[in-house]
Amino acid sequence: MSTATAESVGSGTKPSKDHKKPTAAALKGAIQLGIGYAVGNLSSKPDRDVLMQDFSVVESVFLPSEGSNLTPAHHYPDFRLKTYAPLAFRYFRELFGIKPDDYLYSICNEPLIELCNPGASSSWFYLTSDDEFIIKTVQHKEAEFLQKLLPGYYMNLNQNPRTLLPKFYGLYCIQCGGVTVRVVVMNNVLPRAIKMHYKYDLKGSSYKRRASRKERLKSSPTFKDLDFQEMHEGLHFDPDTYSALMKTLQRDCRVLESFKIMDYSLLLGIHISDRKPLSRESRCDSRRGQKVLYSTALESIQGNAKAPEPVADDDTLGGIPAKHKDENLLIFLGIIDILQSYRFIKKVEHSWKALVHDGDTVSVHRPSFYADRFLKFMGSTVFKKTHPLRGASSKRKRGSLYAGKSASQEFLSPQREERKEEKKAQSMDNLDGNMYSSSRQPDLLPRVSFKSTGDSEEYLENSEERRASSSTIALDDPLPSLSRSQSESELDVYL
Repeated sequence: MSTATAESVGSGTKPSKDHKKPTAAALKGAIQLGIGYAVGNLSSKPDRDVLMQDFSVVESVFLPSEGSNLTPAHHYPDFRLKTYAPLAFRYFRELFGIKPDDYLYSICNEPLIELCNPGASSSWFYLTSDDEFIIKTVQHKEAEFLQKLLPGYYMNLNQNPRTLLPKFYGLYCIQCGGVTVRVVVMNNVLPRAIKMHYKYDLKGSSYKRRASRKERLKSSPTFKDLDFQEMHEGLHFDPDTYSALMKTLQRDCRVLESFKIMDYSLLLGIHISDRKPLSRESRCDSRRGQKVLYSTALESIQGNAKAPEPVADDDTLGGIPAKHKDENLLIFLGIIDILQSYRFIKKVEHSWKALVHDGDTVSVHRPSFYADRFLKFMGSTVFKKTHPLRGASSKRKRGSLYAGKSASQEFLSPQREERKEEKKAQSMDNLDGNMYSSSRQPDLLPRVSFKSTGDSEEYLENSEERRASSSTIALDDPLPSLSRSQSESELDVYL
């Protein structure tokens, strides 16, 4: 086969005239067969630690339709399979608890489901029948960048397997009939078993960030940033969940910034729990036994906290509980499209767009600015923290305090006139240095027993000193700052 193969899938170039272009079904079959062969062949290699040179390994094998001594026969056109960093990706799969047999069964047992692509890229998306994995076609530059990213990606996963970043399980290249297809296997963010009433692709920018008319006409459109601000007033989480979510986003954005990555998105799916759920027959029964660790949205943001025990026949599929007005929601989310680095082409694109529009509102921007803008938009516009104690608890506090205040004032009222007459006759020197103004009123009164008029006067005199500490019980903690001080020089990571 000629080495100058074209990439009609993922690159937009035309196939060579010397070969018959394969059909979409043939390509899907070749992808499944190739991944199955690569994983099966890897099982014969012993387990060992991942070495630095393992990240740059590319294994190549030719699979003719009639079969060979090493490859099985098949009814697809002849094709060549390239497997990138097989030992490194085997480690990634083991880290997420994916067994080789489960991986093969998910990808090869049934035909892949083709998904539509709402983005501007020409990528094709395939979903495995059990809802576990997404197979996405990538361009040559993206595949090359991912392979260079692998050492840093390896280090980050070792430190933090709970992340909203894409989880890559394999990178392959299929050359068939003059067409070159590079595919990456990733985790599925939005399960089909639960209906997504709203889907969003959010970047934190505003320039042309509105779904097109064609996209809006789809049965399940994917909206963008400006659409979210018009359709929702923010998604509310309890304080612990909000904190865990924002900390995860902050950590992931700093990792992407260190790799000079920008133009990524947050894929957000919203399921309204109050609406009629899907029928039992329409659910993916194969999802009942979860195969991948840390794959759900709820697991990805829990940090070091102990994950809850799986519930039998759970209909949430790991969604994060949230509220919007009076509606109960389940949120599914993940960071996608992280294979865009801020190189020369992207710098030129930003400069060109900045000439005709506000440079700070376009999606393409330097990584540090992009990360801060992304976090600010998510933490203030999209995700918000509920204050459950501000309503009932604080009302109870105010009620008890006002009751104590009114009771004490009723107790003291018969004696006020007497004290006023006595104070007129007393001089300032006879007050033992305690300054008291009759115009002062205590803001908050603790529970005290009044044994005598003298005790009451002593409490009232010291109420001003206690005001600062006592009145803070009704205040909430301020939100943590989402922005980070910028360093004068960007961090370079050499992979």
